[in-house]
Amino acid sequence: MTTATAAALHPAQRRILAVLVAAQIFSGAGLAAGITVGALLAQDMLETTGLSGLPSALFTAGSAVAAALIGRTSQHRGRRTGLAAGYATGALGALGVVVAAAVDNVGLLFIALFVYGAGTATNLQARYSGADLATPGHRARALSTVLVATTLGAVVGPNLVTPLGALARSWSIPPLAGPFLLAAAAYAAAAVVLWSLLRPDPLITARALAEPDAEPGPTRSTTATGNRRRVVLGAAVMVVTQLVMVAIMTMTPIHMQHHGHSIGAAGAVIAIHVAAMYLPSPLSGFLVDRFGRLPIAAASGLTLLAAGVVGAFAPPRSVALLAVALGLLGLGWSLGLVSGTAIIADSTSPATRAKTQGLVDVAIAVAGAGGGLASGMIVAAGSYTLLSLAGGIIAVALVPVLVLTTRSGSTPRPHDQPVSTSASR
Repeated sequence: MTTATAAALHPAQRRILAVLVAAQIFSGAGLAAGITVGALLAQDMLETTGLSGLPSALFTAGSAVAAALIGRTSQHRGRRTGLAAGYATGALGALGVVVAAAVDNVGLLFIALFVYGAGTATNLQARYSGADLATPGHRARALSTVLVATTLGAVVGPNLVTPLGALARSWSIPPLAGPFLLAAAAYAAAAVVLWSLLRPDPLITARALAEPDAEPGPTRSTTATGNRRRVVLGAAVMVVTQLVMVAIMTMTPIHMQHHGHSIGAAGAVIAIHVAAMYLPSPLSGFLVDRFGRLPIAAASGLTLLAAGVVGAFAPPRSVALLAVALGLLGLGWSLGLVSGTAIIADSTSPATRAKTQGLVDVAIAVAGAGGGLASGMIVAAGSYTLLSLAGGIIAVALVPVLVLTTRSGSTPRPHDQPVSTSASR
């Protein structure tokens, strides 16, 4: 029996996906809370728009450090330990944000936001766990199952901004810190679910299945150089996608507030955006498995360009058009993340997979940090229109590279790789 066949028939896969789905529902609420009010809280405490992108930069920088640590921990101790520790750290950071807001301490706020980024890193790292025991032709769908689970919590979270703000006020805490109370509880719940129930560990199981077939020979036909090139390509797709998405998303609540919209309206737009990031994941996974990694990655760039154009020219008073722009932004991110992740999963072995994936997510997080930090400066020096157009142009610049790579045939589609008939069903 081949490794692929064993993985396809492994009885733990459905249980593993169910546990990951449950954890992602909780973590989605924690993720969306910071996205919605992080920039607004910083603007309120710093009394300037120019640095309002700093929270996004801080927690994405924190996620970069966490991604490397989670990857290394998962490689040595399994996904269960790495993911549970990441969510627990994110919960601690969220509590730190609440305390910093309550005592009006900007320094503590920055430290807490950095730590809070561990939750973001863990949320993304969890997607790899869904693909550990999947066959090459079904990896994108497996990882997209984990991603889509984030939708429920991510959509509910931003819409609780107003009631959570009222709750925080009743406890003498600034209202904008209220959503971070939810983030702390949600991340903690995700950590408990994973630590208690993610058994057997998917990565350790996949590694055990791979060991009998680990001898060198014709079955390992892809060269190390080819693997590295595909890892770089997959990382590039996700880096560009993350940079553009974070930059435009971060400044949208600020843009809306400056034109008279309420925090509740901004929360609704962000909820649509986050839903568009995660809800279409099964479709993204199907398309990636059906049509190949590179064509869908190119579609991601075109979708992000459309998001930038709509956002740039949408009347500032039009909540509907801003929601369309953010929806397209989320969809483009979904297509890019799923296709890029599938390329990485195709190009790594269980023996080194988690460490490599962690390093790739470091690059993604650094790109997000740069996008978040630059976004406030671009809007302060120029406009939201300039930011949106620049983001769209950066995203579509990847398309020619992907087209050339597709024509060269250097990155095969997963179902072009030799797998057994039973494994591909």
